[in-house]
Amino acid sequence: MYRLRNGLKTAILLGGLTALFLAAGAALGGRRGVVIAFFLSVAMNAGTYFWSDKLALRVMAARPVSEAEAPWFYSMVRELVGNRPMPRLYISPVAQPNAFATGRNPEHAAVCVTEGILQVLEPRELRAVLGHELSHVYNRDILISSIAATLAGALTTLAHLAYLLPFGSSSDDDDGSPLGALLMLILGPLAAGLIQLAISRSREYQADASGAELTGDPLALASALEKIERGTQVAPLPPDPSITSRAHLMIANPFTGAGLATLFRTHPPTSDRIRRLRQMAMGR
Repeated sequence: MYRLRNGLKTAILLGGLTALFLAAGAALGGRRGVVIAFFLSVAMNAGTYFWSDKLALRVMAARPVSEAEAPWFYSMVRELVGNRPMPRLYISPVAQPNAFATGRNPEHAAVCVTEGILQVLEPRELRAVLGHELSHVYNRDILISSIAATLAGALTTLAHLAYLLPFGSSSDDDDGSPLGALLMLILGPLAAGLIQLAISRSREYQADASGAELTGDPLALASALEKIERGTQVAPLPPDPSITSRAHLMIANPFTGAGLATLFRTHPPTSDRIRRLRQMAMGR
C-alpha cells in the first residue's frame, strides 16, 4: 500500500511539473511558447535518459573498479542483486561519506561509493547502503528523479530565454500575457524546484523501505545514515552547480544547511528516515 501511494504521489508530482512547464510556455509565448516548451522538454529528457549516468560519474570523478581490485565490493553487490543484472561498480575519491546509483534502468545501472564511506562504515552498514542504492535502480527512481530535475532546469532555462528573447510580439494576438510571463519568470522556477524536491524526498523514503526489505536489516541502514550524516557535516561538498544538480542521486544530502535552507534540501530529514527504519525493524 505504501509503495502504491508513493508511486501515485510521484506520478501526480511529475504531472504537475510537466503541466507547470507547459503553462510557462503558454504564459511566455502563447501557443508558440507551448510548442517551444514541449520540444525543449523532449530534447532535455532524451539527453537525460541516455547520458545522466556518465555525467554524474564524471562530476564525482568516479573510476570503475574491477572484481580483481575490489572482490568484497562485487561479492556484496552480487549477493543483493540475485538474478538481476549486475550494475557497473565505481569508487569516487571524495572524502565525504556518500553513495549514489545512476543509469536509466537495471541493464544500464552504475553504483558508486566514495572513499569516505568506505572508511566510516562497517561491512553490514555498507551492505545496507548498497541495498538502498540498488532499490533506487529497481524502483526506476534514477530516471524519475532525472526527468524531474531536467524539467525543473528546462523551466528555468525557458524563463531566462523569455527574458532575453521574448517568444512573441505585441502584434500577435496569441502571445501570452505580460503579467503571466512576469509571474512565471519569478515564481515558475521556484515552484518547479519545490516539486522536484518533493519527488526526490518521496523516492528516498521508498528506497529506504525497499532497501531494508532487500537486505532484511533496517537497523543497519539506520546506523549507516547516522554515520553518513555526521560525515557530511564534517566534510560538506563545495556548492558546485554541477554537483548541486545531482545531489538528489546521493543517499544523503551532500551539503550543509540550516533554517530556510532545509526547505530546499533534496533529502528528507535524516532523523525522520532513521525513525521510520527503526519502526520498520520493530514491525510497526
